[in-house]
Amino acid sequence: MRIGLRQAGVQGGRGQEGQSRPLSEKQRLYFAEHRVGNITAKSQGVTFEGAVPAEFEVYFSIADSTVFRAPTITLTHMGGVAIEELDKKYVAHIPFDPLTGLKAFVIANALEDIGAPQEIISPLVQHLPKLWELFHHYGMTVLELNPIRMTPGPNGRLMPVACDFKCSFDRDDPRSSRLGLPARLFSADYSEFEAEINQLRTYQGQSDVFIINPNGTILAPTFGGGANSLVTEVLGDEAIISTDFGGNPPYAKMRAVARICFSHYLKQANVLFVIGGKANNTDIYETFRAIADALREHFVEHGPTPVFVVIGRGGPKLVRGMGAFADTLDALGLPYRVFGFDSAISEVVNYAQAVNAWMEQGGREQLAAHMRLDPEA
Repeated sequence: MRIGLRQAGVQGGRGQEGQSRPLSEKQRLYFAEHRVGNITAKSQGVTFEGAVPAEFEVYFSIADSTVFRAPTITLTHMGGVAIEELDKKYVAHIPFDPLTGLKAFVIANALEDIGAPQEIISPLVQHLPKLWELFHHYGMTVLELNPIRMTPGPNGRLMPVACDFKCSFDRDDPRSSRLGLPARLFSADYSEFEAEINQLRTYQGQSDVFIINPNGTILAPTFGGGANSLVTEVLGDEAIISTDFGGNPPYAKMRAVARICFSHYLKQANVLFVIGGKANNTDIYETFRAIADALREHFVEHGPTPVFVVIGRGGPKLVRGMGAFADTLDALGLPYRVFGFDSAISEVVNYAQAVNAWMEQGGREQLAAHMRLDPEA
């Protein structure tokens, strides 16, 4: 095995100044920084790579496919490059049954279909199915090896050597914690707000958040992927955050999530926009009661703020939930508009945008005066 190491020229004489130069140069090389926009990534050290001679390079991945609605392998014997650039006849996309797992015949048939050389089929059929256990037992959503270099073994038979590996985890899956990876690996680029929300991740109820515009004026706790996609696309930079709090979150979790949202962004918001589609199993009463209680507690702790509340939702215990929410808003003296399951989400989003425009054109000051607050509140 050949190990290549590039040595940087370091100069420095005796004494403290001469000693500090090699130290700072080593730090620069060992802990290099890469910046993209306002995000900085810092390396954890140095990786020494060995040369692996090979005639064939293989690309292999397992991922949850939204096309097939099943785990799917992607496989080609022309790895080492972006597979998007390859002719489709050389790339196999094969779904398989997660209950039975990734079987050897799936790999064999895929390699035969793309015309892979015979000498690489047997070693890959022997080893690639084992990766399903890694993918499944540790809660992964993506597993990718590129390249797998097919190098001659001691007996002359080709042996697959994985030269580059990457994966992603489903943090809502308890199995992802089996490896004991430190939390900082998953939160390095998260804002303080996102990090607080992620601490509440449990298997029941989603808590997916992303900051769209920290200077936005519509705070939109959203329920369900479809509603999230529509709201995020239509609101654009008016939205502060993109969220999905669906999945029937329990009262305690929803109340904690709402408190975090309010503590970070309610003061700047013109509109509190609680929106979602027609739920199948989410208890609307519990989620609305949790949000309303968090809003009341926020007003008690931090004082009132002029905000217009727009609500659109459907699902179990809807009327009871809307009644509880409306009682709280009446007690706080906040204006609100409620839409039921028979209202189109797109029209509700447009209404929220119209309210936001009115608030920006003097409505916020009028509301503050009505609530006997400072206009800058």
